[in-house]
Amino acid sequence: MIEQAVEESVFRDRNLVEPDTIIDRDRIVGRDEQLRKVVSNLRKVLNENRPPNLLLYGPAGTGKSLIFDAVARQIKDISQQKGYNFGTLRINCQNLNSQDEAVYALVREAAHDLGEDVGVARRGISTSEKYDRLYELLDEGYDSVVFVLDEIDLLQGRRSTSREPAYSDLIYQLSRATTESIDIQVSVAALTNDPEFMNNLDARAESSFNPRDIPFSDYDATQLREILWNREDAFIDDALSEDVIPLTAGFAAQSHGDARKAIDLLRKAGDVANTEGDLTVTEDHVREAQKDVETDRSLKLLEGLTTQKKLSLYATAAVADFGRDSSTTASSRVAFPVYQYLAESLDADTRTRETFNNYVREVGTYGQLDHKRKSLGGKQGGGMYLMYEFSRDPAEIKSRLEEDERLAELDDHQEELEQVIRAQKRKFADE
Repeated sequence: MIEQAVEESVFRDRNLVEPDTIIDRDRIVGRDEQLRKVVSNLRKVLNENRPPNLLLYGPAGTGKSLIFDAVARQIKDISQQKGYNFGTLRINCQNLNSQDEAVYALVREAAHDLGEDVGVARRGISTSEKYDRLYELLDEGYDSVVFVLDEIDLLQGRRSTSREPAYSDLIYQLSRATTESIDIQVSVAALTNDPEFMNNLDARAESSFNPRDIPFSDYDATQLREILWNREDAFIDDALSEDVIPLTAGFAAQSHGDARKAIDLLRKAGDVANTEGDLTVTEDHVREAQKDVETDRSLKLLEGLTTQKKLSLYATAAVADFGRDSSTTASSRVAFPVYQYLAESLDADTRTRETFNNYVREVGTYGQLDHKRKSLGGKQGGGMYLMYEFSRDPAEIKSRLEEDERLAELDDHQEELEQVIRAQKRKFADE
């Protein structure tokens, strides 16, 4: 069966229709101006000069990461041929909650790239010690480095009226590294969907960063068709019927010109054809894949939640999923103590019961669940609680949340988690 599945696949090179695959420059479509600017700035490395700091901004799926990574890879290859060690250290700030976590992520990326030990603990040491280790790795392994901070606007950290967001201090520290801490050349490339990003930097960070702006706009339907045609060789000959690419581009154009979604949809249509044993991808396969995309869209919204909101939702989903009895409900009386256990297990702050319930109710606006207020009646002096009911399989929600790097650590606590849920359910039943 395995051999047959391989032989009958519609794909020749499936990687070409993976949205995050780094592609060659000749496959980049509709971004000539942005490509020219990235090349113009990064090619300074080839003369052993420091490239300027860059700000790439525009809607999701408009080619920011694609173009930067494609150019950086070629610059790195040419530099190595000249005996000059240029590197990029990329982190996605979406799931990072503080400057400290961001610096540790950069240390880990540098250590992995250089084949070195991380050399510092994730917790229990100061942020400045992590910066020291980062700069030590850079000094030992590179001549020039660009820090690539993707989704930088999401690195908010803990804020008060007197403090700037975490990304402001991170950008300040990294953009001053060459002048204060290390001998190699260091630049920062910040990628964001927020066109107002620079307005949120404090004066120190803005002055130190001072980037070259490279704006990205939405792709139109024509550009999306060209992008997909440039990846047509991901499929075997004659695998795509003539209406597949126009229809796929049309669906993506309706969803704000996102090339990543267009490529993802084309791949999913191919997967549907494979599943059905067809060697030709048709319009029906695209429409079926689009239905799956629309189903997944609400789950994708969960990726942007803060860690606290993810913990709150995870605890509630774990309670609903417990026992494998097809239940889709969870009492706040049970879920809140489970949330407290999870927060303690991850060494995270614990919010109040009221804040916990506010977080879970907020997720209800994404269509994941609903809630009803209930009373314990005359038992144990009465009392109110919320009963949450999921609109989809809570196990599916748990699985999506576990893709978060931090929540992935909960795999080591599943047995204890079940014990906590069991004990809290017994307590609630007694009430």
